[in-house]
Amino acid sequence: MRASQLYAPTLREVPAEAEVVSHQLMLRAGLIRKATGGIYTYLPLAWRVLKKIKQIVREEMDAKGGQELAMPIMQPAEMWQETGRWDVYGEEMFRLKDRHDRNFCLGPTHEEMITTLVRMDVRSYRQLPLLLYQIQNKYRDEIRPRFGLMRGREFIMKDLYSFDRDEAGLDISYRKMYDAYTNVFSRCGLKFRAVEADSGAIGGSGSHEFMVIAESGEAAIAYCAACEYAANVEKAELKAITVPAETPLPLTVKDTPGTKSIKEVSSYLGVSPEKTIKTLAFQTEKELVLALVRGDHEVNEIKLLNQLGCLHLDIAPEQAIVSQLHTVPGFIGPVGATGVKIVADHTVMQMVNGVCGANKPDQHYIQVNPDRDFQPDIIADIRLIQEGDPCPHCGAAVKTARGIEAGQVFKLFTKYSKSLEATFLDENGKEQLMLMGCYGIGVSRTMAAAIEQNHDDDGIIWPAAIAPFHAVIVPISGKDSEQMDLAERLYGELNQAGIETVIDDRSERPGVKFKDADLIGYPLKITVSPKTVSEGLLEVKIRRSGETVFLQLNAGVIAKVKELLVSL
Repeated sequence: MRASQLYAPTLREVPAEAEVVSHQLMLRAGLIRKATGGIYTYLPLAWRVLKKIKQIVREEMDAKGGQELAMPIMQPAEMWQETGRWDVYGEEMFRLKDRHDRNFCLGPTHEEMITTLVRMDVRSYRQLPLLLYQIQNKYRDEIRPRFGLMRGREFIMKDLYSFDRDEAGLDISYRKMYDAYTNVFSRCGLKFRAVEADSGAIGGSGSHEFMVIAESGEAAIAYCAACEYAANVEKAELKAITVPAETPLPLTVKDTPGTKSIKEVSSYLGVSPEKTIKTLAFQTEKELVLALVRGDHEVNEIKLLNQLGCLHLDIAPEQAIVSQLHTVPGFIGPVGATGVKIVADHTVMQMVNGVCGANKPDQHYIQVNPDRDFQPDIIADIRLIQEGDPCPHCGAAVKTARGIEAGQVFKLFTKYSKSLEATFLDENGKEQLMLMGCYGIGVSRTMAAAIEQNHDDDGIIWPAAIAPFHAVIVPISGKDSEQMDLAERLYGELNQAGIETVIDDRSERPGVKFKDADLIGYPLKITVSPKTVSEGLLEVKIRRSGETVFLQLNAGVIAKVKELLVSL
């Protein structure tokens, strides 16, 4: 490709709308352009990257027995109504009607569609297992699309669905996909971790997220270097923290004027935050709920939502607290609270002589002892893991990092096959429900995540496997016929050898060409200079390390360029 013909309109200034590095650099490097909020056009450079990621994904899916198909983007409401998700999926679903007033949606996901398809044709256990996948655009009406391709309303996704006879078969399919995903992200040249995760709106149980490690990641993960345990902080399990033996003292009320925060209460009463009980009020679609954690801990809202089995969980409005608990935020507590569900973290139940709100403004209880002074409706692990907490598997201190979720695998079991009646006949002619798994990779998000992980102040640093081009040739002077002849010859030889190369034949200053090369992120920048003409020396700069290598033009230069690319 000639740079003079390449549609890659680069920008020198950082667009004001771009908040994260990948969004900034994709706009500046001429990879994408915004159509409207959360929806982008992929320009040629980006499309080349996406094609390479898709090819890696296809090869790994096919290697595990996956079969590619293409399902409709527009899905009839009836399928979603059968599973009950039409009414509960939420406002993220794009809904539309046809001219006959029939309801449809733009597919945010395809569990209903694939299950309906398979139930039409699969009758016998002999037809299982099945691994069916597609690579397709998905649509979710994000309340606030942001971060470019990280949180868009239209995005490219690979989704594979497994159908098995029994749990043993589901375990095999799940392992195949886990291994395939490991291969995909490794081949893309990314640093990542597979972490235990919550299944969220997809449902089912048993899930891992594949997190590309990046400081800008929206998700936090906890991991243990001692035993390799890793989990999304929303999922990370925690054991109850026990306390030293202590004699329970009588429950007592103390005036605590103007002390609403844990810090203020602790300071006023002269106790450590570990001795306080933090009580937060949440409103679900059914009721008011009090969640209790130790004062130095935070409530994990995903764990709480799962314990309650509710669809929506929000911080309770102050008027609900006033009307139902007859107090104000900052002084809520479980002692004497009636007409409200109480969920306590299991560490709270280990506390002795603690402090909590007294459900009266400017008052707290001291010497609070769970079981004696209040009885929760649910006792469970509902707290958010923190760096330094003991690993739930080996007890070593966990560490935390930021990550970008690029893929997730789920065990759905019979969540969809039951509601959609996807059955088969076993060896004895008995009807059984198929067991399902769901496995997604955000293809466009993986491209963005690669940039978040691989960049510097000058631009993108592509891993060679997914770079739009492997190399760029930059002649110092486009007016020098000898330089241009050498550059053209090298350009032809590299491309003929399978090294995807751009020749920058634009009538621009060398500095402009070098800046664009770094911005776009070609793994290798090959400079044809007067020294090349006089001495046969090519200057090859490695984008990732900044190292410069000099190669003799006629001494196996193609093979040496290939060698350099292998390490990138």
